Amino acid sequence: MRTWSFSSAGALFFGRNAVRVHLRDACERLGAKRAFVVTDSILVKAGLLAQTTDPLAALGVSFGCYDKVTPEPGVELVRECIAAARACNPDVVIGLGGGSNMDTAKLVSMILAHGGDPLDFKGDCLVPGPVKPLICVPTTAGTGSEVSAAAVFTDTANHIKVSCLSPFLRPAFAIVDPLFTVSCPPKVTADSGIDALTHAIEGFCAVNNDDFPLPSGEKTVYQGSNPMANLMALEAIHLIGKFLRRAVKDGNDLEARDGMALGATLGGLAFSNAGVALVHAMEYPVGGAVHVSHGAGNGLLLPFVMKYNLPSRVNETAHLGQVLKRNTTESSIAGLANAAIREIEQLRADIGIPLRLRDIGVKEEMLPGFAEKAFAIKRLMRVNPRMPQSADEILDIYRAAF
Repeated sequence: MRTWSFSSAGALFFGRNAVRVHLRDACERLGAKRAFVVTDSILVKAGLLAQTTDPLAALGVSFGCYDKVTPEPGVELVRECIAAARACNPDVVIGLGGGSNMDTAKLVSMILAHGGDPLDFKGDCLVPGPVKPLICVPTTAGTGSEVSAAAVFTDTANHIKVSCLSPFLRPAFAIVDPLFTVSCPPKVTADSGIDALTHAIEGFCAVNNDDFPLPSGEKTVYQGSNPMANLMALEAIHLIGKFLRRAVKDGNDLEARDGMALGATLGGLAFSNAGVALVHAMEYPVGGAVHVSHGAGNGLLLPFVMKYNLPSRVNETAHLGQVLKRNTTESSIAGLANAAIREIEQLRADIGIPLRLRDIGVKEEMLPGFAEKAFAIKRLMRVNPRMPQSADEILDIYRAAF
């Protein structure tokens, strides 16, 4: 067996009122005197910024704030946020919000520590050392960015989402308070929840760690499926399958919010060690071109990629069928595997995820270009259990999803 490792945020606090109880402790342990909060205007209006900064004020920590982050942020917005952070000169950066806010905070922490431009660090393991201390507080149950080593943003000039991956981008503290997700509207709950499910499924179905095809001399954050990541992924899949519909239907269902918050964090722990794969590679050019949310794009593509991967992952997909089983009497391996995919398709429909690429503004003539861009993302291709041999194979999946 090849050696594997498992990494997370430096510390994780989880539970209702975790921000009020533990943010002060995190800042004390970091010796912070001045903080910079990265968030968005919606969370300011919802009162979540105030609930985050009140513990800072009680500790005597002064703070600055950038509240203009938008979904799927372009590199220009990230640069603007970095400039605001430099003017603040913080000891700690706090990412408050969904994945876009937390990822922007990660990029701010990186550039404050090392200079340069975010695009200088796109790719795997290019961050040269520790970043400015970072605390992440999620307000959606989706990306798992609070525990992951990834920061995604949009290269607007090339119309594609890109990612910085580095062990140094894992936050010093993750504070997951399910009450902070209660104000999340149904569409965002659905999009972020299906994103979390995609993370867990891709992590569980990733190429085996023993077979991970890492070229000699290359470094990577992802390492293929391993026993610890699999435990996290399966529990995430169970929780999301049980609670996502409920959270979308009733945002005040606190049991569902608790379950989804834990599921998303566990999914983040799974994928940030095992890896994400073909679904994400295919979503990046789609999202960059038509500006669909990352979660909705992933959820749309997920069952089509699962069908493509099925010959290489029939046992694993059957296991998902057992975990997700709701209304099936299937007991055979093949039957359970197909039931798992049908359940994902039904879940998408139940929570309002678009079902076809044409539904989100994709034109058929865009598909060959998407396939070429996706095939070029080798760091994700090598995580997939069935590695495409050409862009044409990916084009076939896009056409099936069109």
